[in-house]
Amino acid sequence: MERRHFIRALAAGSAAGGVLAVQAAQGATAAVDITAGAEARAQLAALAQKMSEPVLSNMAAGTLKKNFALEVSPTWDGRDKGVAYLECFGRLIAGIAPWIALPDDGTPEGRIRKRLLQQALQSYTNAVDPANPDYLSWKVPGQTLVDSAYFTNALMRAPKALWEPLDAKTKQRIIAEIKSLRRIEPPYINWMLFAAMNEAWLMSIGEDFDPMRMNVAIRKINEWYVGDGWIKDGDAFHFDYYNAFVMHPMLVEILDVLEAKKGAFWNGKPEELRAQAVKRMQRYGEHLERFISTDGSFPPIGRSLTYRTAAFQPLALLALRKQLPQSLPEGQIRAALQAVHNRVWAAPSNFTKDGYLTIGFVGHQPELGDWYSNNGSMYIAAASLLPLGLPAGDSYWTAPAQDWTQKKAFAGARFPKDYPVNY
Repeated sequence: MERRHFIRALAAGSAAGGVLAVQAAQGATAAVDITAGAEARAQLAALAQKMSEPVLSNMAAGTLKKNFALEVSPTWDGRDKGVAYLECFGRLIAGIAPWIALPDDGTPEGRIRKRLLQQALQSYTNAVDPANPDYLSWKVPGQTLVDSAYFTNALMRAPKALWEPLDAKTKQRIIAEIKSLRRIEPPYINWMLFAAMNEAWLMSIGEDFDPMRMNVAIRKINEWYVGDGWIKDGDAFHFDYYNAFVMHPMLVEILDVLEAKKGAFWNGKPEELRAQAVKRMQRYGEHLERFISTDGSFPPIGRSLTYRTAAFQPLALLALRKQLPQSLPEGQIRAALQAVHNRVWAAPSNFTKDGYLTIGFVGHQPELGDWYSNNGSMYIAAASLLPLGLPAGDSYWTAPAQDWTQKKAFAGARFPKDYPVNY
């Protein structure tokens, strides 16, 4: 699908008054005059709006469970389906938190952010209110631990916008629900980081936290590091995108808190561990960038393939943090990620007629779901929206677009060779 058709598709799918609808109303010449960076931002903002509005508007009204029709994988393992709503909200809010936390600047996009932020705050309140129809499945074993970590990760990414405005009762309810999840023992795989994320969030707000659940996770992830930016998921190496979905981003953000709060770590310095983790995520990001084909496609490999563009969370997070390595200029990553979003989200069947995500990689492909997959799980794709947390005037959006590695390579242009690192 051509770029202009992708934009039209997103604009048509957004609510009345959406980002692109407003821009279109400002005059036909807008599409001609718009810069490459502004166009990329408009596309991403329209996607964020399309993904967010059905979820947040319903959850704020206490009607998400009523109106979000569940879809589960054909190989569903029989676990409690109720956790899908926590997956949906937690994963979505973790991705859009930096964006909706930007101040209302009087622009059409700013007004949309303001509305979504108010809905998100009410959603947090409803999520922990036992009397609300959308009270989430905090008592369900297992999977709840996973998605509670995205729920708290969002609060860490935008504390002033999402945590501080909450009323005291809601705050205490959230703290109590998160602490109650210590009853769940995480297996020795990526799940250890979910337990650690919750403790890091508690630490960040000055609550009692369990240092063992943080420190053991950090130690295990470093033990599982196999080199050149790649981390095993437990004892076995998996060639998939879990380094992007969980391992690198969560490790770095947990270490952010440990360093900021001067937390103890046996025989180690948090600031050195964090610096090392960032370097390793940067190296992994270099590999991800080279995975992006000339048309924005990327290898369909491994578990949880239906998480779509979440495969590029490390690049999105590095961009947000202004920590992209020198080898990956901002204009190059923006252009590459724009191509990925164009390629994946152009398929109309990514969304249901009611505007919710479907199970699939590019479009509706339920057979690709794993035994734990439901359509709530799909909202982790919002992790690729993180650069929206940079304001429109940031250099990420204003830097000239550049070709990414495969575009250079297959055009016969000069491009850097790639060698392993030893950190």
